[in-house]
Amino acid sequence: MSRIVLGLLRASHPEPAVAVSTVAGLLAWGVGHDLATAVAVVAAVAASQLATGWSNDYLDAVRDRAVGRADKPVATGGLSRRTVGVAALVAVVATPAAALATNPAAAACATLGLISALLYNWPLKSTAVSVLPYAVSFGALPAFVVLALPGAPAPPLWLLGAAALLGAGAHFANVLPDLADDARTGVRGLPHRLGGEGSRIAATALLLAATVTLVAGPPGPPSWTGLAAVGAAAVVPVLAWRASRPRVRAGGVRPARPVAVFRGVMTVALIDVVLLVGSGHVV
Repeated sequence: MSRIVLGLLRASHPEPAVAVSTVAGLLAWGVGHDLATAVAVVAAVAASQLATGWSNDYLDAVRDRAVGRADKPVATGGLSRRTVGVAALVAVVATPAAALATNPAAAACATLGLISALLYNWPLKSTAVSVLPYAVSFGALPAFVVLALPGAPAPPLWLLGAAALLGAGAHFANVLPDLADDARTGVRGLPHRLGGEGSRIAATALLLAATVTLVAGPPGPPSWTGLAAVGAAAVVPVLAWRASRPRVRAGGVRPARPVAVFRGVMTVALIDVVLLVGSGHVV
């Protein structure tokens, strides 16, 4: 049993799942949710993340084995494909169930975000519109958090736009480490069509645009904190790209560090959330 639990944890893509759930919790606190609804919001987002991660490993099992993904327990035989598939179905059902503890409008939004993420896993991952599910799902996250408030207030358009831009940038950044493996197994999403350099430029521009939107969108002039956040959003992705590249060192070549790319994206996301919560202009 413990082996299965550990395998499911690894197959859930734990780092992004924890990061996105944390972002949802911070945003729920920032917009004024009470403890009960904040817990429901985080539970729904966490279930959605688990459903997305587990379904990804279920669908990509053959591809992952072909390229020798040692970080995927289904690919290494540490977890059966059936087990991760059943877990994904349970998480899919749990997402709207948890969201319904808030209100129907919020639950519908959370379900939209989940469906969009599942559509990325199949069939949109290998198409020219692979970025679209990321934009929709990330945009749905703050919309769900705001709609879950009493009275289901409409989220501001600038907030949805910023989140969608952040999601689109995350797509280009997250795919970069897997471009070669994806090419070997026939995946041809938009980042693969743009290539490594084009995807780096797209990711940097989109992440910066997301932060600028958060700074310029709310009423009133931008704060010095907001302007500093824009500067950070311009610098952090570039540092992440540099840290992720292989470099020559004594005794050989230092391997690439793809995790630096993801952490750079999440750093920008957390900067944006802190900026958003501190602004007091979400609702």
